[in-house]
Amino acid sequence: MKLPATLRALRYRNFQLFFGGQLISLIGTWMQNVAQAWLVYKMTGSSVLLGLVSFSSQIPVFLMAPVGGIVADRFSRRRIVIGTQTASMLLALVLAALTLTGAVQVWHIVVLSALLGVVNAFDIPARQAFFVEMVGREDLINAIALNSSMFNASRVIGPAVAGILVAGIGEGWCFFANGVSYIAVIAGLLMMTVKAHKPAKHAASPLADVIEGFRFVMGNPPIHHLLILLGILSATGMPFAVLMPIFADQILHGGARGLGILMGASGVGALAGALLLASRETVSGLGRWVAISAGAFGAALMAFAVSRSFWVSCALLLPVGFAMMVEMGSSNTLIQSMSPDHLRGRVMSVYSMMFMGMAPLGAVLSGVTAARWGAPATIAGGGVICMAAAAVFGWRLPGLRTHARRLIAAAQMAGGVPPQSGTGGSLVVK
Repeated sequence: MKLPATLRALRYRNFQLFFGGQLISLIGTWMQNVAQAWLVYKMTGSSVLLGLVSFSSQIPVFLMAPVGGIVADRFSRRRIVIGTQTASMLLALVLAALTLTGAVQVWHIVVLSALLGVVNAFDIPARQAFFVEMVGREDLINAIALNSSMFNASRVIGPAVAGILVAGIGEGWCFFANGVSYIAVIAGLLMMTVKAHKPAKHAASPLADVIEGFRFVMGNPPIHHLLILLGILSATGMPFAVLMPIFADQILHGGARGLGILMGASGVGALAGALLLASRETVSGLGRWVAISAGAFGAALMAFAVSRSFWVSCALLLPVGFAMMVEMGSSNTLIQSMSPDHLRGRVMSVYSMMFMGMAPLGAVLSGVTAARWGAPATIAGGGVICMAAAAVFGWRLPGLRTHARRLIAAAQMAGGVPPQSGTGGSLVVK
């Protein structure tokens, strides 16, 4: 049976196994994210501590992702992901046990979040770089977009389920369900048939490898401009999710169920954006999409910040999620398309630093700012910064196109995929 173009990466058995397992696991992850945020807020009522927990879970990614990138380029990426998913499962079960026994304290959550951040510093570069091994370079754009679709489908289901479970039976069972959900993705990874990993010879030291990855990123303006914009959005725009319990309780008066609905609404928008990306077959025009969606993300955040109606706020989170997904998914696709395979893990480690590593700085700053000036003013200010960064990127975009075209063509040739005959324009980052 021939699959629609939007689902073409699913013709690969390995990606089918990955997709199914990750979908189940990510629903559990989003359940834990919402339940954990609500638990911290219920225990403390503090925006600062909400920011601190988010900081503790993400700052290890910023600090250790370069090491994770080296590991992803030197060892079997499948085995790395099996190891990281197993570690994540154990951490979720520990948190569940502490919560269900009534022993949990805020410092437990901070420590476990930090340990999960260390795991993610190795998981994200390896998992992102593993896509090309599952589907090949020709369907890489579709695999990335379908992975984003899966991520956001779970983001719709997980928070909604978490809102019901938290209100009904408590946070601990959400953490337990998340731990059990990892079995699906681990089983899928074990069932895959992949080529035996042949580690490349590395005469250089690990430090030299890290420097090589950073040198490639900094030496290629299309890549580092995309990463700078992503880092700004992660630091100033993404903290809206950290402050969502405050909006749900104090501003919109929706409680735990309202928190699940709000998070699910942004997930619906993000899912729509991911499906739009999945329908694409080339990278043509994605540069323009990055600039426009980054600006739209900031504008939608500003509108959300001033809303005082629960259902209007839900509606505004649809474009927030949509624009966020299009910007981040397009950036991921472009960066992977411009990266040679032997540097892919290290380049994606820098992506991890900007995507998740900058977010903790923004989380702490937003928590402190919200405590002083309020959550709405904090979110609105972040929206203004996102719009300004988008305008600067859009202004620089015309000068980046030729360099981007050369990088994509070189990466395709190195990966054994010749540039499409007669379609050189499809390689332009417009």
